[in-house]
Amino acid sequence: MNELAAAVPWLGKRNPAAARWLILILAIAAPLIAWQFGRSWVRILDFALLYMMLALGLNLVVGFAGLLDLGYIAFYAVGAYTFAFLASPHFEVHLPFWLVLPLGAAFAALAGIMLGFPVLRLRGDYLAIVTLGFGEIVRIFMLNLNYPVNITNGPQGIGMIDPIVLFGWDLSQNLQITERFAINSLFLYYYAFLACVAGSILFIRRLQISRVGRAWAAMREDELAAKAIGINTRNLKLLAFALGATFGGVAGCLFGAFQGFVSPESFSLMESIAVLTMVVFGGMGNIAGAVIGAFVLALLPEILRHIAVPLQQAVFGHVLLDPEVLRMLLLSLAMILMMLLRPTGLIPARARYAHPENLHRSSQP
Repeated sequence: MNELAAAVPWLGKRNPAAARWLILILAIAAPLIAWQFGRSWVRILDFALLYMMLALGLNLVVGFAGLLDLGYIAFYAVGAYTFAFLASPHFEVHLPFWLVLPLGAAFAALAGIMLGFPVLRLRGDYLAIVTLGFGEIVRIFMLNLNYPVNITNGPQGIGMIDPIVLFGWDLSQNLQITERFAINSLFLYYYAFLACVAGSILFIRRLQISRVGRAWAAMREDELAAKAIGINTRNLKLLAFALGATFGGVAGCLFGAFQGFVSPESFSLMESIAVLTMVVFGGMGNIAGAVIGAFVLALLPEILRHIAVPLQQAVFGHVLLDPEVLRMLLLSLAMILMMLLRPTGLIPARARYAHPENLHRSSQP
């Protein structure tokens, strides 16, 4: 929260307490503001929160531990399909949400460990290539595991997935307060996802200032030096992959329940690159950077979609660039501009050490 408050222009440095309250008010009021432009914008905010969870999880691997992962979306797929298998008519299994969610996180963590073992000695480009291959392998498995035994239903995907039910409240149904007033289900999902993001930020912040976080920082800066001072880099790498994958699995479960449908098309390589772009754009190794990067790059393509398409129709009479092409163009342009103008990201990490007092000292001349 302090990092997010510090990122607020002008107010963050002069009055951090007011900046924190401003962020809290904006987070609570965001769906109410978006509703004024249409319910689709509230849905976009819901997806932005899911991207925030993905960016926070990938930031653990890339930003904290320094391990380049281009197949992170595979863990998202594992969580989503786990939820689809255990809470849909596909296998005629309908387990409760509170049981499926930890199972999805556990299976994703197991997949992270399975990825981690073969790549323990790899670095840089070689690590990126292997993780990229892992992500594509998972997607191809989901695409083809429909013959001779139908497990994933292939390219048709799995539908009619059970929604999230919290304490007897079905979040897919509008919450009726009075006869004339009801809270739309998109608002319910938004605040549920917001609570998950807040919990993720709190957990990662505590992890960052722990011994594990400091060991990750040492391993990221110089792995040989970290080994020389007695840090078990093998276990730390596996822990980074497992914890990062856990966040991806939880986000995947939430995605499956929210969307009500999962298919391999949702977990392509482009999605992995999009999440990595969010982390790099915001600032690697920085919680606030991951959150802001995910928020900006999740909303900007949709804003362009609503502006660029009518503009093309008005100027040229037809659409020249498809909205999906515009999205990829925007991500590419964002990466190029950040490499040229701000190589450390929109909100760069202020220090390489974890303790708050060290962060304060490092910011002083």
